[in-house]
Amino acid sequence: MVRESKSTHSSPTFCVRKPNGKWRMVHALNKLHAATIPVSTPIPRKDVLQNNMAGCTILSALDMVDGYYQLLMRESDIPLMAVSTPSGMLWEWLVMPQGLSNTPVTFNRLVTQLFRPRRQFVQTYFDDIFVHSRASEGNTAVEAHLAHLREVLLCMRENRLYANINSVSLGPRRFPFWAVSLARTVPGEGVCHCTMAGARLAEGPA
Repeated sequence: MVRESKSTHSSPTFCVRKPNGKWRMVHALNKLHAATIPVSTPIPRKDVLQNNMAGCTILSALDMVDGYYQLLMRESDIPLMAVSTPSGMLWEWLVMPQGLSNTPVTFNRLVTQLFRPRRQFVQTYFDDIFVHSRASEGNTAVEAHLAHLREVLLCMRENRLYANINSVSLGPRRFPFWAVSLARTVPGEGVCHCTMAGARLAEGPA
């Protein structure tokens, strides 16, 4: 993920304690951000993703592990990501670290483009992948869902994207979606929005 650097540019790095007692690495990338042109890729709209899943009778959720670290930095940009530590060492990131101004939209654009040909049964929101299916073309919902999951996993394998096995949720009646349960599967009715989730979304930003 990192290697020793001889870059003429560096950003200071330090650690701050998180509420759970663990440490978070923080980079002061102010100068780099000031010279960065923002990427104007739009963030997925939650209501559109929900509407795209409406009517499905089975769904699964996958979460990509350390999503940003799965993106390799362009070789010419690696020296710009050099960070200096309190011990006097200089390191540079080989993968995309957290804290870069364009990291979230760059990651989301990658995932969106990879799964765009599969939009009929896959919705993505940054590092979350939602696979939804219904009975069609003589196949049961379960048969269709297995085929959809296989296609998604093959796409991830081909592009070296990895899911967090501890966060995979296959065919649950309720599943976490942006920190709240947004949907529930009702036999014969498909996926319906939960009242609690609807209220939470109404309170939050679009």
